[in-house]
Amino acid sequence: MRIRKTLWTNDAEPVIVIMVLLLVLGTLNVFSSSFVMATIDYDNPYYFLQKHAIMLVAGLISFVFCRKFNYKRWRYLMPGMVFVILLALAAVLVVGTEVNGARRWLYAGGVGFQPAEFAKLISLLLMAAYLSSRLRAGRRPSVLTLQAFLILVMAALTELEPDMGTALIIIGVPFLMLVTAGVSMSQLMPLLSLGAVGLVGLVFLQPYRLERIKVMFDPWADAQGKGYQTVQSLSTIGSGGFWGMGLGSGVSKYDYLPEAHTDFAFAIFCQEHGFLGAMLVFFLLAALLLYCLRIANKAPDEFGQMLSLGIMLLILGQGIANVAMVGGLLPVVGVPLPFISYGGSSLIVSMCAMGILLNVCDHARNNGKRERQEPEPERTKTESKAELHLVK
Repeated sequence: MRIRKTLWTNDAEPVIVIMVLLLVLGTLNVFSSSFVMATIDYDNPYYFLQKHAIMLVAGLISFVFCRKFNYKRWRYLMPGMVFVILLALAAVLVVGTEVNGARRWLYAGGVGFQPAEFAKLISLLLMAAYLSSRLRAGRRPSVLTLQAFLILVMAALTELEPDMGTALIIIGVPFLMLVTAGVSMSQLMPLLSLGAVGLVGLVFLQPYRLERIKVMFDPWADAQGKGYQTVQSLSTIGSGGFWGMGLGSGVSKYDYLPEAHTDFAFAIFCQEHGFLGAMLVFFLLAALLLYCLRIANKAPDEFGQMLSLGIMLLILGQGIANVAMVGGLLPVVGVPLPFISYGGSSLIVSMCAMGILLNVCDHARNNGKRERQEPEPERTKTESKAELHLVK
């Protein structure tokens, strides 16, 4: 009997390794990119690292819980979760803490969190529950549903903060899930047209958004004004060269690059680790994409498949958007790079998503074990004779 040797015994192991590697790289980068600001503003170079460590522990607890929690039960918790997140998103607009001209934070017991980050995960859970029921019944999904309306409300409340980047993710991931599930073209085309008109309207609603789009095409035309952040980001990436300046040796965090430890953390990472470091992150994200697809393909039911697909789109979509923004291919939209950028709410949501993904993987593996352990039905004498005849 031939024994097949593989590096991994199941698909959960490489996903955990990828996540741990990204978390280690992210933690190192959070400290390296933030200690200058932390020293100047808080007289403590470890200020942001300490907060990140607390959120990392909370994220690990959330990850373990979500991995142990049966993913099929999320369907039954959906009404309560949607109600709570809608209430939280509305509360942000009334009693939320304003930072840089936007209300995105709620504080409870001295701990702050961003409800919009959790809305990302809840929106894909909501869409996965709807799509799985339609696929199981052999029916095409529809756009005009209660689930789509609730997701639209979540996105609208997030846009009012204002936070257009997060709002687009809240509505964009479920939309891509709809497309993948086979929504009819008769509904898809009007939806795309309506979405394009709405997007243009939102851009013109806030003048600074139109300026960001204009600057994206030629940031050097206003390098000291509207294009400053993009120019500094590109300069930061380019200065890293092939090998990078070395961990902690990057210079752009010395008050040159705004949001160096949050939205533009990847630029600092490239400056200190160079082209090789950037390729390592790209390789890890590409490998994560592959294993997400494998888990989705092996999922024991339609809900598991849709959840795995949605989580893949959430994590990888944010990664692509952040890298494109940092590289000047997209306007500055404030989308974090999962596991790398500083941000407690984003980190916890990403780790919850990975826990749910691995729970789907665990169920698929357990189902496979049960199928292999089931005894074969006894063959009749006629079947045994036929088998003997075929062997001869």
